[in-house]
Amino acid sequence: MSKKLRKPENKEKDFSNKIIKILSQNSNKAFNYKQIATLLEKDDTKSRNEIIRDLKILASQKKIIESEPGKYLIKALSQDYYEGIIDMTGRKTAYFVCPELEEDVFIPTNNLNRALDKDTVKVYVYNRRKGRRPEGEVIEVLERAKTDFVGVIDIQKNFAFVSTANPKMYTDIFIPKDKLGEAEQGDVVLVHIEDWPKRADSPFGSVIKVLGKPGEHDTEIHAILAEYGLPAEFPVEVEVFAQKIDTSITEEEIKNRRDMRDTLTFTIDPKDAKDFDDALSFKRLENGNYEIGVHIADVSYYLQEGTILDDEAYQRATSVYLVDRVVPMLPEVLSNFACSLRPQEEKYTFSAIFEISEKAEVINQWFGRTVIFSDQRFAYEEAQYIIETKDNTIPAETSITGNAYQVSDEIVSATLKMQDLAKILRRNRMNEGAISFDKVEVKFNLDDEGEPEGVYFKISKDANHLIEEFMLLANRKVAEYIGKQKKTFIYRIHDEPNEDKLIAMQTVIAKFGYKIDFKNKGDISKSLNTLLSDVVGKKEQNLIDTLAIRTMSKAKYSTDNIGHYGLAFDYYSHFTSPIRRYPDVMVHRLLQYYLDGGKSVDEEKYEAKCLHSSTMEGLATNAERDSIKYMQVKYMQNHNDQEFLGVISGVTEWGIFVEIIENKCEGMVRIREIKDDYYTFDEKQYALVGATTKSLLQLGDEIYVKVKNADLVKKQLDFNFIRRNE
Repeated sequence: MSKKLRKPENKEKDFSNKIIKILSQNSNKAFNYKQIATLLEKDDTKSRNEIIRDLKILASQKKIIESEPGKYLIKALSQDYYEGIIDMTGRKTAYFVCPELEEDVFIPTNNLNRALDKDTVKVYVYNRRKGRRPEGEVIEVLERAKTDFVGVIDIQKNFAFVSTANPKMYTDIFIPKDKLGEAEQGDVVLVHIEDWPKRADSPFGSVIKVLGKPGEHDTEIHAILAEYGLPAEFPVEVEVFAQKIDTSITEEEIKNRRDMRDTLTFTIDPKDAKDFDDALSFKRLENGNYEIGVHIADVSYYLQEGTILDDEAYQRATSVYLVDRVVPMLPEVLSNFACSLRPQEEKYTFSAIFEISEKAEVINQWFGRTVIFSDQRFAYEEAQYIIETKDNTIPAETSITGNAYQVSDEIVSATLKMQDLAKILRRNRMNEGAISFDKVEVKFNLDDEGEPEGVYFKISKDANHLIEEFMLLANRKVAEYIGKQKKTFIYRIHDEPNEDKLIAMQTVIAKFGYKIDFKNKGDISKSLNTLLSDVVGKKEQNLIDTLAIRTMSKAKYSTDNIGHYGLAFDYYSHFTSPIRRYPDVMVHRLLQYYLDGGKSVDEEKYEAKCLHSSTMEGLATNAERDSIKYMQVKYMQNHNDQEFLGVISGVTEWGIFVEIIENKCEGMVRIREIKDDYYTFDEKQYALVGATTKSLLQLGDEIYVKVKNADLVKKQLDFNFIRRNE
């Protein structure tokens, strides 16, 4: 059934809101009734009389000012007008978020006035009396958060509409016939909104790219990237530029660096890693201490400021790790080859080298450019085998290559000693109030076609912690070194948790017999760590891990150092991953500049770069989550007839969310699909309550479900309720 554009209404009884909107959009200009009537396209006598009446009413209400006889201005500095961000719900309504207001303002559907999710808008706020929820109306869209959208195209005879799968996008997009491009009926397309005429229900747009057919693997992955404005490939000119970079190791450049090629050095990374941007070196000193080097790929040596390659890397700001592929920040010639610290190769690095005592105390430190030679590449599983067995023969079933091999006694000894030191560093961190988030990560075994064959969970073990602790040490000490000089720098900051979210979390976890101590910041950290430890291996672990993470503020980049709450560090930065994070590249550049005696740089300039980097990191994270959801739905498509035991992970008025225990896939059971009683949502108990039996379906309850529907486009699973796990 074809869609039609909305026809203009024949009658207008009240012009007040539209008058306010016109005056707000032109706050420095006075209008008479004739000018307003013209802007409203009203030329009949009745409408003009109503406009004159409404102008006088608004003036009497002091919402507008009669600046001279017959001319009106919006009231200056009105306390009822605010600028902020629109946060859409999935029900075609929104909330207006503004730092100046104590609470978010509800925006009904008919008051959105063409505002879309995350747009910056001017809003008129009313219903501000005590005891009433404030409501508002969008007066003006000041800035669109995005103008490009992904959706499925429905082509009619003379036009088309594009519908998105995003529940927060409440309108489809009208496409004129001459702006269809190469799109065919039912294609997934990327469209650009060009205009939104006053009398149209939908914005007008044009097709800028055809992504493919819905449900096809590459189509959906490219759709995820396009939805967040993330590139799928490098421009040709950037690839050509990267290919021409001299990546040879020269004697002339080695003379400018600390030569570490004779020091035992190795990498520990995931078994499927393509780029290795950090290595550790180990040396026993005559005084009984240890020299441990944290060596990071010297990306800034190759990535010169002002080049098209640097511009591209800055715009991307981060690599994107989707389930079946990596979209790198840097072209492969750098990320996988020149900069990657591959075994048995000399590499340029930027290093933090520490003299560390037997008690893991940092006695001395040195920062600067180096050259290294990596003696060995380990996967985490191989390093973990050494830690657990102290054996120097890696068995075939643990080896990356599938073949057994031997490592030197020197490497085994170094690994074991660094493991001992890492344990002390970790224990000290926890004692200082750091929070231990070891959330289980869902991973997929994919076949050659990228189809999911199975699910497994990535769990951090001692080998992961070994690398983590020395990377954290380098990041902290670099930030501390510059921070104490009071010079502009790029910090990784993390604010204290949101108290309202902690209280809400307490309500949930109390159902499982847990509690949080709110006395002070230190007590909160300790009780969170106790909680995260107590739930390990229990059915509610993933739910509580997720809730705990959601109470935390989001870490971000900033020149304003407020410390890192989650790590309990006063100074923290990102120094250790310049292959995949642009802020690390900037940290390297600034560190070298300050080591050379440079004066403090422009804080405002770098704060803008921090904001961009944090924004791009957020988009990449969302894309990564969407790719996991997509693969989970795809995996579950092949298990339609199988019963699964799941845990209720969320309760709403329209149903329950259920997370399957064996694979962490989450879907919804609609309330109308639960047939053993008539259920209603009890907000206080955070549960569904049966009308007849009074039985509860609440967080943490185990139930059996079957797949009802697996929607690849919406990345959504619907389950059928089978029975409780009695």
